[in-house]
Amino acid sequence: MARVKLTDVKKIYDNNVVAVHDFNLDIADKEFIVFVGPSGCGKSTTLRMVAGLEEISEGTVEIDGVVVNDLQPKDRDISMVFQNYALYPHLTVFENIAFPLRLVKTPQDEVFQKVTEVAEILGITEYLNRKPRALSGGQRQRVAIGRAMVRNPKVFLMDEPLSNLDAKLRNQMRAEIILLRKRIDTTFIYVTHDQTEAMTLGDRIVIMKDGYIMQVGTPDEVFDSPANLFVAEFIGAPKMNTFKTQLIKENGEYYVTPFGAKILVDGRKGELLKAKNVQPGEVILGVRPEHMVVAKDGIEATVLVNEMMGSEIHLHVVTKDDTQLIVRVPTVDLSHEEREKLTNGHELHVSFKGNVMNFFDPETEKNILVD
Repeated sequence: MARVKLTDVKKIYDNNVVAVHDFNLDIADKEFIVFVGPSGCGKSTTLRMVAGLEEISEGTVEIDGVVVNDLQPKDRDISMVFQNYALYPHLTVFENIAFPLRLVKTPQDEVFQKVTEVAEILGITEYLNRKPRALSGGQRQRVAIGRAMVRNPKVFLMDEPLSNLDAKLRNQMRAEIILLRKRIDTTFIYVTHDQTEAMTLGDRIVIMKDGYIMQVGTPDEVFDSPANLFVAEFIGAPKMNTFKTQLIKENGEYYVTPFGAKILVDGRKGELLKAKNVQPGEVILGVRPEHMVVAKDGIEATVLVNEMMGSEIHLHVVTKDDTQLIVRVPTVDLSHEEREKLTNGHELHVSFKGNVMNFFDPETEKNILVD
């Protein structure tokens, strides 16, 4: 078992700066949890408190039901992979991976067996006799992961392990971590500022801001039903379009009136508004770029920037009242004439369906439809 539980955990530094506020989270055995948020949000500090590298100011951290606040990192049965690899430059790959086993005086034949097994899993067998300086960034990261794996820990902690890699290697290593997780089947806590990593790796995602938890949920939950405006704009690329509009009710149906258009709220979102008996008034409306379309009528806009991304165009448009919106337009079925109409300066109409909207309270910025 490798259940991890954080109860009312707080980190306060000497100058009374609170880095983490009342952090509560129950991580199930073999769950892959991702902490994500902008720089300075407290995600790495929280991870380091679990690891024992940062003192816990208040609250408790439990691993398998045992409070570990006062245990040294070596006694917590965890392994950590750092952003900068932290390999010993004078040791070979074999000895870097074997280092944790040497510390506990593991017999040589067992060391050889465990290191070669880990190296085979990670595809670095041919590099075992090399020094770290002879390896690429991706290979060094595999060695760092191998050194963490070889102890067979209860909990894997990973602090932005891919941030030093280029985009192509990050994609490759992300896929390898997914495969690795299936093979070693233990509890993972993973820290990143990259929401793509969070969405693709995590069973659940913990989104943080200024030391507070903004939302905990599955990738689908935080994408489809963001708890507040911060989560809505943080998750998704390009970020969600948000703007103020009026929510009105006529003959039992709800409508929004953005930029002079009038759009029926239907589907599940319409049903939720009715079930909660939401009162008409001003709301912040959120619509993701992929849910907006170029239409024959709707919201009048002018193209500001046309970003050609290959399979799609990111269309930056401005409405009559100077609100900027982003529309993701698939290119696969676009004719040459249609593409010409999407170039800078062209006027067009954009719209969206009634079942893809998110509604936020203008004062609290909380999602009106999320409890």
